[in-house]
Amino acid sequence: MPIEVGGKVIETDENGFVLNVDEWTKEVADFLAEQEGLEMTDAHWEVINFLREYYAEYKIAPMIRILTKAIGKKLGPDKGNTKYLYELYPGGPAKQACKIAGLPKPTGCV
Repeated sequence: MPIEVGGKVIETDENGFVLNVDEWTKEVADFLAEQEGLEMTDAHWEVINFLREYYAEYKIAPMIRILTKAIGKKLGPDKGNTKYLYELYPGGPAKQACKIAGLPKPTGCV
């Protein structure tokens, strides 16, 4: 199911996840966030940038437990907890944030 952002067609799966991570741009993220009903703040972008760096290093989108632990290690315990992440991404921090970050759906997400 393709989406069109800035005149460019981006292929997505049936759940709206970008199929080619290299086609992701900030504009694609803004478009996906709008579809998810989110207004992106610096805090949202901090998680998105973290996820993209994590994916670049490990070639996998992290499940929520791994995500909270890794964010806590890098950004501090006030950000590395599920309460904080669910406030930013109420649709599920791993699933919704990975979708906006242009990453595959994390393993174990329903």
